[in-house]
Amino acid sequence: MAKGTDDTIAVRISKALADRIISGAIEPGARLRQDHVAEEFNTSHVPVREAFRRLEAQGLAVSEPRRGVRVAAFDLGEVKEVAEMRAALEVLALRHAAPHLTSAILDLAEEATKAGDKSRDVRSWEEANRAFHRLILAPCGMPRLLATIDDLHAASARFLFAAWRSEWEARTDQDHRAILTALRQGNTESAAVTLGRHVQWIGRKPVKTASGATREAFAIVG
Repeated sequence: MAKGTDDTIAVRISKALADRIISGAIEPGARLRQDHVAEEFNTSHVPVREAFRRLEAQGLAVSEPRRGVRVAAFDLGEVKEVAEMRAALEVLALRHAAPHLTSAILDLAEEATKAGDKSRDVRSWEEANRAFHRLILAPCGMPRLLATIDDLHAASARFLFAAWRSEWEARTDQDHRAILTALRQGNTESAAVTLGRHVQWIGRKPVKTASGATREAFAIVG
């Protein structure tokens, strides 16, 4: 098999597994077996190993001596780290984006917030929430910064889905509305302060694992 073909298959496998890990379909600590993955994707072990390396680089998997590759577990410290990174980087992006935000963009962000308020499941809420943040930050025109923020939102989604795969309750996001009001008034500093606080709100919820045990799950709900 050609090297380029291996790379293409590895990307496809890593994206598929990343989606399952982020959604919570594959739980933290679960073993990723090369033979099972190779059979599922009808390929050799070569692109599977590369896919696993990609997952490790994303922080979604860890390789353990004599134990193989497992889905990375996370704790409150990791959730806090992502929250603090999001606060710092999203505030930076917002300060650069603010001069370029138009009424049309802010209207779209408001529609995304309304969609989130009406969400009856965690996945649709996360999509609407991510859309809101992306809309108000994208005009910063800093692609590397935005790519890093996107990665942090993916990590946030993983925490969220692990904690709230069920029992999601619709909620009204007052912070989003406060950010929009401040931006419409040209008060970037107030919007930045609210955004920085908003993305550091961490929720806690007991969840049952596949084995039937109960563990505390933490997630960024912002």
